[in-house]
Amino acid sequence: MRSLRMPAVSGFDEMIGPASEVRSHYAGYHDWLLRQDSRDLQRKRKEAELQFHRVGITFNVYGEDSGTERLIPFDTLPRMIPAREWALLERGAIQRVQALNLFLHDIYHDQKIIRDGRIPAEQVFGNAQYQPCMQDVDLPNQVYSQISGVDLIRDGEGTWYVLEDNLRTPSGVSYMIENRRMMMRLFPELFAQQTVAPVEHYPSLLLETLQHSAVHSHPTVVLLTPGRFNSAYFEHAFLAQQMGIELVEGADLFVKEGFVYMRTTAGPQRVDVIYRRIDDAFLDPLAFRSDSMLGVPGLLSVYREGKVVLANAVGTGVADDKSIYPYVPEMIRFYLDEEPILANVPTWQCRRDNELKHVLARLPELVVKEVHGAGGYGMLVGPAASEQEIEQFRQRLLAAPDNYIAQPTLSLSTCPIFVDEGIAPRHIDLRPFVLSGYDTRVVPGGLTRVAMKAGSLVVNSSQGGGTKDTWVLEDDPC
Repeated sequence: MRSLRMPAVSGFDEMIGPASEVRSHYAGYHDWLLRQDSRDLQRKRKEAELQFHRVGITFNVYGEDSGTERLIPFDTLPRMIPAREWALLERGAIQRVQALNLFLHDIYHDQKIIRDGRIPAEQVFGNAQYQPCMQDVDLPNQVYSQISGVDLIRDGEGTWYVLEDNLRTPSGVSYMIENRRMMMRLFPELFAQQTVAPVEHYPSLLLETLQHSAVHSHPTVVLLTPGRFNSAYFEHAFLAQQMGIELVEGADLFVKEGFVYMRTTAGPQRVDVIYRRIDDAFLDPLAFRSDSMLGVPGLLSVYREGKVVLANAVGTGVADDKSIYPYVPEMIRFYLDEEPILANVPTWQCRRDNELKHVLARLPELVVKEVHGAGGYGMLVGPAASEQEIEQFRQRLLAAPDNYIAQPTLSLSTCPIFVDEGIAPRHIDLRPFVLSGYDTRVVPGGLTRVAMKAGSLVVNSSQGGGTKDTWVLEDDPC
């Protein structure tokens, strides 16, 4: 069978196998793609860009001129995952988030995992994200992270790994939904030929999860945003609109007589659940940063009394800190009495003298990350760095080794994308979104992020990465 003409790929490609054969779950799409005129595909790509601009799917980039907005590049070639493979990823993501929620409840209550010697006490209590004010605070269903994002990668051999956990304010789900809508608009015939699991119901599942976290029926739920200058503001507005709830800023809420209220044209309305997209430090100027103009004075006291729910919980960040990441497999064994379904990427903790020596000796080969970093900032990709950059990072490590971890430079799997020159492979990752309430659920697919530059391993949108639609095929090919 004639195969797609594409530059040679080293490592694991999602569509094309090692002998240039098309993987079975891509066969139908591959045949369709070969019949397409490249000019039509280019036109569809331009149409997608225009539509995304009209809808306002842009984001602000921190560090650039105020008000600068970018369109996240969108690729029109889908990433496909067969049902049996997705079942493994789903079970692994659920297992991981369940263990992380149990860990958070434990460290803010009995601290059994610390007393048992599984995790060093200083790694928890010395963590910048640990919040002593949460000690002995009981939460509904003992859930701290109602909304979690688990970043998955596939190495050059095709093995899946968890790269990191996102439990504070995980973003990107709006792009997952809008990418699917765009693909259905551009290529309706493909969805008639393929049995693709839906993702459009995510907002209703999210609202249900938030409502179930409340202590009484018919709760009022709001989404708290820092405002329109936040890089993820489009997502905040999108999710509020899709759930049919109010999008509010800190000035729209106030505390009175032990409850949180929202200002409305009809007068104050009590608020029961706040889906907050604001970091802990800015939530309440009376409890955290006194200079915060984004939060609600007195909010923490109401929260500690159980008279309002915050999703995700205050203090959740300690569980997605990169210095805690190496211990998650042990959490799974400790709390669930199970072996991890999905493995961690091998990780060196630079706070340990022997591991720091190993990292310093191999800096040109490794990826080094700040333990509190995010968005692709504050990291070194050794193989892509200059000698000067490596030496500068060496000095940072020596000055503050506790602030860094290091990992091998894995050859992330690739997937074909449509570029000006035709079709070419680019490195990708996957972020499924896990919702935790009475039970734990994952919307099939998640967000596939793409390193748009040839050879780049950095998929973050803030670093020039793009996205593509993720198709979980409900019917596995024979």
